[in-house]
Amino acid sequence: MARAAVPPGPHVALVQVARFSRNPLRFLESMRRRYGDVFSVPYPMFGRPVYMADPAGVQTMLAGDPAVFHAGEANAGPLGPVMGARSVFLVDGEDHMRKRKLLLPPFHGRRLRQYGQTIAELAAREVRGWPRGERFALRPRMQALTLDVIVRIVFGVTDPERLALYRQRVPRLGEVADPVMWIPVARRDLGRFSPWARFVRARDAVDELIYDEIERTRRDPRLEERDDILAVLLQARHDDGSAMSREELRDQLMTVIAAGHETTATGLCWLFERVLRHAEVEERLRAELAAGDDAYLEATATETLRVRPVVTDIARRVKRDVEVAGWTLPAGTFAIPSIALIHTREDLYPEPHAFRPERFLDTKPGTYTWIPFGGGARRCIGAAFAMLELKTIARTILDRTRLRAPDPRPESPRARNVTIVPSRGAEVVMEASSPG
Repeated sequence: MARAAVPPGPHVALVQVARFSRNPLRFLESMRRRYGDVFSVPYPMFGRPVYMADPAGVQTMLAGDPAVFHAGEANAGPLGPVMGARSVFLVDGEDHMRKRKLLLPPFHGRRLRQYGQTIAELAAREVRGWPRGERFALRPRMQALTLDVIVRIVFGVTDPERLALYRQRVPRLGEVADPVMWIPVARRDLGRFSPWARFVRARDAVDELIYDEIERTRRDPRLEERDDILAVLLQARHDDGSAMSREELRDQLMTVIAAGHETTATGLCWLFERVLRHAEVEERLRAELAAGDDAYLEATATETLRVRPVVTDIARRVKRDVEVAGWTLPAGTFAIPSIALIHTREDLYPEPHAFRPERFLDTKPGTYTWIPFGGGARRCIGAAFAMLELKTIARTILDRTRLRAPDPRPESPRARNVTIVPSRGAEVVMEASSPG
């Protein structure tokens, strides 16, 4: 019989926030060791979310009735100020399914495959500007590159002056968003230099670019010939024949920027942070890519996202009392399927903290045991695009450079907005390069 009680966990909220920020993966592992596969942690904004590291419980949450497990409502608290109320990330029920139906086609099938060459060209251009023999962090380079990919493929922007505006304004929004996302009381205008005022100015500056891009694209006489995602979305229609409004387009495009830019950049940083500290993996990866075989690259990307997930968990808001993994979760509870803890279960992944891409060569990742993109009806729309981008950029870098980690010590995970990033920005030294 399910136990009608809050699962065990620590008590002092601010202490847990500090511990999570310093090293999220280590903190979550310590909670599991102390309390088991189901535990609760107090956070100032969310009450006592219940973390789930039990595979059956995770599947219940991800594959369960979306009317019971609300993803949009759970995401809206931190992400609403950035993405907007109409974002596919922040709505539930029929509204979510309608928006998902419109957004899914550009990220799959023929359209997805044709993006690969553009991504490779942008990656090659980025690598040409890297310093040789100097220590530098990959993270800002990967952020710039993945933003270029978004701006080119999603918006169809090629003009250098407009590209420069995106490179200036989007990172600024990321810099000022953190306190507004996680501290609701910061969402008050207390003067020009208050966190909210700085955030609104940065958001408005990005919105100006997005709305201008929408109007430029809408007026383009060659709209039907264009292959960028904005052009596709402008021509998409709801079941009743209506087009997306200007405001809805803005929210979906901002969602793509926010969810698809920083996350892929972080995944790339972790891939090289791990590969460069495992010589046998790098040697095999280079050899198989040289032979024209991408299987080991696919396995390396999959293993990277297992052992260093870009986000640690997925959120659901429970809408009625529901039984999960032997516990009755009360209505209103934030239920958290833990990506990080599922990915490090020893019964699923022997030697779970070892970086071993070969574990995925003959075994496909499980639907509910490898969940960096979530699962069920809310699985990330851009998952296939993200994996294509990650593999294409990694292949291009490996083909054109020889990198090494300047410090053999691994970089620790650190919380940054909603992502988990390498503590030193994935530092590398480029020892050799080729125009290749």
